[in-house]
Amino acid sequence: MAGKRKISLVLADVDGTLVTEDKVLTKRALAAVQRLRGVGIRFAITSGRPPQGMAMLFDSLQLDTPIAGFNGGLFVKRDLSIIEQKTLPADVAATAIALIREHGLDAWVYRGNDWLITKADAPHVAREAWTVKFQPKVVADFNDKLGDVAKIVGVSDDHDKVQRCEADAQAAFGQRATASRSQPYYLDITHKDANKGAVVEYLSRHLNVAAEEIATIGDQPNDVLMFKKSGFSIAMGNASDQVKAEASATTDSYNDEGFAKAMERYILGLSD
Repeated sequence: MAGKRKISLVLADVDGTLVTEDKVLTKRALAAVQRLRGVGIRFAITSGRPPQGMAMLFDSLQLDTPIAGFNGGLFVKRDLSIIEQKTLPADVAATAIALIREHGLDAWVYRGNDWLITKADAPHVAREAWTVKFQPKVVADFNDKLGDVAKIVGVSDDHDKVQRCEADAQAAFGQRATASRSQPYYLDITHKDANKGAVVEYLSRHLNVAAEEIATIGDQPNDVLMFKKSGFSIAMGNASDQVKAEASATTDSYNDEGFAKAMERYILGLSD
């Protein structure tokens, strides 16, 4: 159990956490967020998705907190107006694309509000477009599009390749960029200060909430950084054992109301 700890803000990952495998925000999850608000606990979301790809959640969740897209590379308001953004240096972007291709992964580039790809029929493109509710732009190459890049993604259904590329990218970039898997098949490369740990720090400053009073919930390796920066952390049941080991508590799977159950058990229980 979490114990009697004051929680003033909950920060949730989206895919694999807040929504189900079918990308559905369940009635129970929505009710849990409403109950948080009812007892004075604020709610925020962060994701590797572009902010536009989370917009379908904004109104139902009644968000009044900054929304952190691209793992913190871009903070926006509910109307998608930009509060702050962090982009990759052009040379890091070029190196990232080369490294991704060396490992046999497909590359995606997110720049401004554009999602750029080179192969329309590449793995996960159709599914991602359905998830984020907008279409990518197909380009011949990325050579003249490496300025103001918010995120580069390496994509493959060979999860071992993605994991190896993650390790090599972390070694190659050191402190110059953040490289972390947002799904077993996605490697996200973002600005060095665009990571979910930095999202906790940003929200702490922006909302004047002590980090110790922030609870985080997620399922992937890129969520571990926010676990480490927050006062209380919850790993989803669908998370790996490695991710679970980094959290204060665990809950059920995203397909078994794990988010809602975590809020009810660990957070709402704390406010009794």
